[in-house]
Amino acid sequence: MPPRTQRAMAKPENTVKALKRIFSYMYGFRVQFIFVVICIIFSSFAGIMGNSLLKPLIDNLNRAVGDGKWRYGEFISILALMSAIYIMGALCSLFYQRMMMKISTTTLMRIRNDLFCKMEMLPIRYFDKHTHGELMSLYTNDTDAIREMLSNSIAQFISSAVTIVGVFTAMLIYSWRLTILVIAMLFIIIKVIGFVGSRSSRGFIAQQKALGSVNGYIEEMIEGQKVVKVFCHEDKAEEEFDALNEELCKAATHANTFANILMPVMNNLSYIHYAATAIIGGIFAVKNIGGMTIGTVVSYLMFTRSFSQPITQVSQQLNSVLTALAGAERIFRVIDEEPEADEGYVTLVNAEIAPDGTVTETDKRTGHWAWKHPHKADGTVTYTEVRGNVEFDDVVFGYEPNKTVLNGISLYAKPGQKIAFVGSTGAGKTTIINLINRFYDVPEGKIRYDGININKIKKDDLRRSQSIVLQDTHLFTGTVMDNIRYGKLDATDEEVYAAAKLANADSFIKHLENGYDTMLTADGANLSQGQRQLLAIARAAVADPPVLILDEATSSIDTRTEALIEKGMDSLMEGRTVFVIAHRLSTVRNSHAIMVLEHGRIIERGNHRELIAQHGKYYQLYTGMFELS
Repeated sequence: MPPRTQRAMAKPENTVKALKRIFSYMYGFRVQFIFVVICIIFSSFAGIMGNSLLKPLIDNLNRAVGDGKWRYGEFISILALMSAIYIMGALCSLFYQRMMMKISTTTLMRIRNDLFCKMEMLPIRYFDKHTHGELMSLYTNDTDAIREMLSNSIAQFISSAVTIVGVFTAMLIYSWRLTILVIAMLFIIIKVIGFVGSRSSRGFIAQQKALGSVNGYIEEMIEGQKVVKVFCHEDKAEEEFDALNEELCKAATHANTFANILMPVMNNLSYIHYAATAIIGGIFAVKNIGGMTIGTVVSYLMFTRSFSQPITQVSQQLNSVLTALAGAERIFRVIDEEPEADEGYVTLVNAEIAPDGTVTETDKRTGHWAWKHPHKADGTVTYTEVRGNVEFDDVVFGYEPNKTVLNGISLYAKPGQKIAFVGSTGAGKTTIINLINRFYDVPEGKIRYDGININKIKKDDLRRSQSIVLQDTHLFTGTVMDNIRYGKLDATDEEVYAAAKLANADSFIKHLENGYDTMLTADGANLSQGQRQLLAIARAAVADPPVLILDEATSSIDTRTEALIEKGMDSLMEGRTVFVIAHRLSTVRNSHAIMVLEHGRIIERGNHRELIAQHGKYYQLYTGMFELS
């Protein structure tokens, strides 16, 4: 198999493009988003307007103290207006936060749907090159980063921008002299944010990378926990995890150290700015410079607080945005992957077979199938009964360029024949199986199915005509009945029972707590490995295919059960083409033909008796003179 690639973590390559791509998933929310922006603007201006009312309020109180005449009507009017503005601002804030939460969750749902659908369309080659932990991280770490950006950061950016512009404008109106001090402090703040933010950003990117490594390792260890315990590698696993976890700790510490010092630094700068403004503003008010009053100074001081706060918030959210956009690029990179290529045009259809052998298409389910083959040259359509004739003609294949795994493989298999592949690990046995169902396409040579080049057959239709039982079985969350029926979703209960009996699984299923309705979880963890393989064989049997592939299908089953299964399999294999990969040579003795592979070539072929008579590699394997690796 090709080597897996290491996940690359980096800053977003194109921030604007990634942001536009995320926004494209907000279709249907354009009107809501406009209302959100309006509410954010109104909520921000509510704070500015409320602060601006402090000036007439305090000046009113100051005049009342000075001349002893309390103007209650004016005082109450200002308080009522201020209260109304703040209440409306709070309501707008509540509305846009709830709306942004709905928009963000729906957007993420759409992104996850596209990501999952694309993964279902990707070729097996892609999953051979990427670890499960790496792919799972797309659904967890990266989507969560996008959620944080959509639900909080975007609204915060808009609110901060509006507040900064509005407050700065109000400050200029109130006192352009004091605003010069604000500009000077703003220059210092920007320099501090740039220094701290750049280091914090690098730290957060390193943290996400380390987090992906830790998640992938945890998943790997959980899946392989039995192997870890068998070889007593608990200490080794802990040691490797400690190293990864320490790397994550260092990255997180580095990132959050700079992120967390930003707020105290900004607060202290704002306090300095606040004190300087208060002193200078007080002097202006006492000397009545520029018409400055006590109310003006108080309002201006509130504006200075409102001005520095959004700048700090923007700097804090910037790292989250960069992390989210980097995660979005990784997600979109998968979504933009080329789907599994399929240029096939021959399809599988229901067929009726006339007594004279004529094959015709029908909409009814007859139990017979045919290949519908439209000929591009003359526009005619021919029908070929699906029988399961498989032929390899001088096939050459490699997973990587200039590194062949199969060299000049030629063989044929007819309905009713059982073809076995024997050889050491890496000889090419599983690769042949991968080519029969077009997990990989053949660059040289041809594979024909019922006389048709399989490259002409649509992959879905080709695979529907086959059933595969793999050595590493996989069961889904659901009942035993559901897992067997996975081979044929419209199978009746009677067909499921018959398939289970054929695979010799019926006896142990009936002893389960709820029989066929027993729930299976965690890949069938409550079953033995042998029982899981029996269910996998039953799943293949219920599909009733013309071609059956068994890849070490009985490796976890005891010899007595295997013998019982073989009796049932004889009826299943009747009239079908069967390919078998087995290290246990007792399972291939009754094969019509045994192919012995070595270094991607067939070095011997024949039935058991013929190969024993040749005294070659098979003879050595069978007599124990040579062992499979």
